[in-house]
Amino acid sequence: MALLAAVCCLGALLGFGAALDGYSHWRHPPGLLGAQGIERAAAFNLFGFVVPGLLLAVLAWRLRERYDALGAAARIGAWLCALSALAWAGQGLLPLDPSDLDARASRLHAAMWMLWWLAFVPGAALLGLGVRQARPALTALVWSGGGAVLALMAASELRLLAAPPAQRLALLLWLGCYLGAAWPAARRGLA
Repeated sequence: MALLAAVCCLGALLGFGAALDGYSHWRHPPGLLGAQGIERAAAFNLFGFVVPGLLLAVLAWRLRERYDALGAAARIGAWLCALSALAWAGQGLLPLDPSDLDARASRLHAAMWMLWWLAFVPGAALLGLGVRQARPALTALVWSGGGAVLALMAASELRLLAAPPAQRLALLLWLGCYLGAAWPAARRGLA
């Protein structure tokens, strides 16, 4: 499931980005590909946001069930990771209005973007804390991934890094954490 979500999301970002004349991954946010009035926006929103977000939400739900016995930190961390994935999907359901970035549609899309990473960072911290004895490698992965996402988003907000590349790196780290969390389960046919 995590691999399918990653391939779907990154494939949509690369494919639809290449198809949109003038689009640059270094200058434009991912949400622009699904913005109102952009050609093939609905398809990008489906394959770039909604499908990957829902797949990863299901994966996080399964993690919550699998790590239930490890305590509240693991459960709450998995819940927050599910919320993060649902916020990713929400970006596709609430597309930007590129003609008015202060419009309600743009503000809702931006809220989903913020919820995406703001839910993931503490989710990764709590998940790692909860599984540190059972899966120390996963703890290292989600702690470093969550910390790096936080650093990238803070650096882009402070204008220390250009936002579009920082967003791409944060997305790759986010997807990588889900892939790492799903890896042992995938070998047993659970994810």
